[in-house]
Amino acid sequence: MDTNAIEIRGLCKRYKDFSLENLNLDLPYGCVLGLVGENGAGKSTTIRLIMDALERDGGTVSVLGADNQSKEFLNLKEDVGVVLDETFVPEVINAKQLGKIMAGTYRNWDQETYDGWLRKFQLPLDKKFKDYSRGMTMKLGIAAALSHHARLLLLDEATGGLDPMIREELLEVFADFASEDGHAVLLSSHIVSDLERICDYIAFLHKGKLVLCEEKDVLLDRYGILKCTKEQLMNIPAEAIHGKRVGTYGVEALVEREYMPRDAVVDRASLEDIILYIVKEER
Repeated sequence: MDTNAIEIRGLCKRYKDFSLENLNLDLPYGCVLGLVGENGAGKSTTIRLIMDALERDGGTVSVLGADNQSKEFLNLKEDVGVVLDETFVPEVINAKQLGKIMAGTYRNWDQETYDGWLRKFQLPLDKKFKDYSRGMTMKLGIAAALSHHARLLLLDEATGGLDPMIREELLEVFADFASEDGHAVLLSSHIVSDLERICDYIAFLHKGKLVLCEEKDVLLDRYGILKCTKEQLMNIPAEAIHGKRVGTYGVEALVEREYMPRDAVVDRASLEDIILYIVKEER
């Protein structure tokens, strides 16, 4: 088996008012990759390109060891569970009817597994989809994605707009899935705290460009928040500073720890701190 569930090289997609440019990304098996960025950064576009639901303008995408434009990938699509921000389920059907539709769509559909997820998520069998809440909608999509023996989950804003208890439940499900042999998860979100909790790798998209892609723990070890005076900051190497906030009484800066003097007090930076400082610096 290849080491990566997804390999992206030089991926490009150009629109009139937006471009995804030269995206390079790997998702190893056994891992959760968090794809983070503001609305319009290119997260949904990337997921659709991975599934070959959009025509790309350049680059290559390998999914589960196959080029995603090859005949081989058509047979592998059943091994990919997809949950999009907008769930395309007819409003008049219910969970029981969706199971019958999926059984006729997927060779590997597992009705027993699907019924188990419906019970776990406490989803009603006969309630029409149009009467579902946002949380119920996402749970139903995830139940379906987990019920055809997928090896890869692609989740687009699957926790967005949900209350903390439901998000907690779903994050545990995603982490458990990725821990199984030969599995992997790509989770796009703008809720950075969710990604920090369960992701092994973080990829940060900003205006269609990949700003960083790194192991989460490496990122958290590399960066910290330095609180000092403006004069003290001038003694820090410029290449170690990745954004700053200047206030009346001093400066807070995102810095690389290895460049700091021994007497510098550097606080822990959260993943959200790192991303916000870098975005502010780029602006």
